[in-house]
Amino acid sequence: HGDQAIYDSLVRMAQDFSTRIKLIDGQGNFGNIDGDNPAAMRYTEAKLEKYSNYFFDGIEEDSVDYIENYDGQNLEPIVLPSKLPNILINGAMGIAVGMATNIPPHNAKELVECLKILIKKQKSNLTELLKVLKGPDFPTGGEVILDQKTKKEIYTYGKGSFIINSKWKKEDLKNGLFQIVINEIPYQVNKSKIIEQLANLINLKKIPLDDIIDESDENIRIVLKPKNRNIDPQKLVDLCFKLTDLSTKYSCNFNVLVNGVEPKQIGLIEILLKFLE
Repeated sequence: HGDQAIYDSLVRMAQDFSTRIKLIDGQGNFGNIDGDNPAAMRYTEAKLEKYSNYFFDGIEEDSVDYIENYDGQNLEPIVLPSKLPNILINGAMGIAVGMATNIPPHNAKELVECLKILIKKQKSNLTELLKVLKGPDFPTGGEVILDQKTKKEIYTYGKGSFIINSKWKKEDLKNGLFQIVINEIPYQVNKSKIIEQLANLINLKKIPLDDIIDESDENIRIVLKPKNRNIDPQKLVDLCFKLTDLSTKYSCNFNVLVNGVEPKQIGLIEILLKFLE
C-alpha cells in the first residue's frame, strides 16, 4: 500500500484516544479527538514507547523462529515473543476479504490476572475469568452498559454488542440554575461532531438547551446550558443520548487469525490460551 498506509497506522498507535496503551511516542501534531488531521509525515517524529519492550523481550536471544519476508530479501520473526496479549489490550479493528474484526480494548492488569489463572489451571472456566475481567476498558472512558448475560455471551462466542454512554455530572450555579458537564465520551466518536449535532438540535428546537460550550483542554469538558431551572437533568441527558453520539452502540467481533493462518471467531479463553501457547 506504500508509505501512506504505514503512516496512518503509525499515527493511530501514537494517539492516546485511539489506543488503550500507546505503542508509539510521537513528537509533533498527531491529530486530535476533534478529528483534525495529523501533520504530514515530514513534520513528525516517532520512537517506540516503553510499553513496546514487552513485545520484543528476548528477540535477540533467538527466542522465536524467523522466516523469509515476502520478497526473500530479509528475515522476519514468525511471531513476536510478546509478554502481553496486545490484541485484547489495544483491541483490533479491520476489514478484509469478506471478513471483519472488531475487538474492544481491555485493561492490561485484568488480562495479566486472567493469564495467571489460566497458567495455574488450563481448564479454568469463563466465570472465574470474568470475576477478574470487568469488561472492555476504553481509552476515552465512558460508561459501558453491559449486563452479565451479554458479557458472558460476548466472551464465550466472541460476538455481541453493548452501549457506551458518555459520563456527565450536574454543576449547580446561583439562583437555582444548573449546567450539565460531559467529561467522557464514547470510543471513536468525534468530539466536534457531537457538538455539531447538539447545535443543530438547538437550532431545530428539538432539545431544551440554551447553549453548548466546549471548554475542553487535555480533558474533555462539554458544558450544556439548559433553558430553565425546572428541567429534569436526567431526562435532558437521556434525550441527548437518544439524539446524538453521546451514546453509541459497539459491536464486538473477535475474529482472529489462529496460528497466523486460519481466520476464526473465538472467545476469550481460546484467545488467551493461543497467546500462552
